[in-house]
Amino acid sequence: MFAITGITGQVGRQLAGRLLAAGLPVRAVVRDAAKGEAWRARGCEVALAEMHDAAGLTEAFRGATAVFVLLPPVFDPSPDFDETRRHIAALAEALSAARPARVVALSTIGAQAAEPNLLSKLGVMEEVLGGLDLPVTFLRAAWFIENLAWDVAPARETGLMASYLQPLDRPVAMVATADVAEAAAELLQDDWAGQRVVDLEGPSRLAPVNLAAALASALRRDVRAEAVPRESWEARFRRDGMRNPGPRMRMLDGFNEGWIDFNAATSRKGRTTLEEVVRKLVGKVMGDVA
Repeated sequence: MFAITGITGQVGRQLAGRLLAAGLPVRAVVRDAAKGEAWRARGCEVALAEMHDAAGLTEAFRGATAVFVLLPPVFDPSPDFDETRRHIAALAEALSAARPARVVALSTIGAQAAEPNLLSKLGVMEEVLGGLDLPVTFLRAAWFIENLAWDVAPARETGLMASYLQPLDRPVAMVATADVAEAAAELLQDDWAGQRVVDLEGPSRLAPVNLAAALASALRRDVRAEAVPRESWEARFRRDGMRNPGPRMRMLDGFNEGWIDFNAATSRKGRTTLEEVVRKLVGKVMGDVA
């Protein structure tokens, strides 16, 4: 039995689909019973548990051969990452009690960075879960190409793609969620001892100018990447409703300054191209508009 948290998200949904297609038993761990019914219809067991509920998670993980851990995203965290720390503590307690044969936890590029930033919360997860007496793999994924979804509509309407990644021609490690799901499915079926880290990025590194060119091709119009001035970030983020934009700003600094990165010589490479992802993103947005 493979217990999957975050199954309603991009990675979890594709991961569960891969396991089911291989004829493997899947347990969908969800907070909302209504969302669980769709997975039950596809042949999954369904377990209800909040990510801060150690007792509920213990029952959800009990009897599972492998557990996939995906923390709920928190883009505007409290200064001490209190929300995420509660989830991590509950997960650690549940995994210790349920004792699955192996655990794959989705982490991120930058989890190991010495400078505090938005991704540091995944470093906390690695530290805590790495202390468990269980085989744990931390799958550190690069920047999701699907983050570009936010830029499709503005690019279509204005021909501009605002970029916080700078300089505009500097390539960054990115990956498609399909490749993350594929790697997670393989790792969940693997055998290993102790803790290990797997870095995952796409087949090639991508700069904002590459993203804009892919949007231009898919939208059939000119699209130009435009750098958002660093001095305007805080005001923009606060205008969008963020209360604590500092961690997000430092994360972006890390990519731009190079202290959030992978060793390209040793990272695992996915297969999905930028163009494949952008075509799907544009198709979805255009379909929604229509």
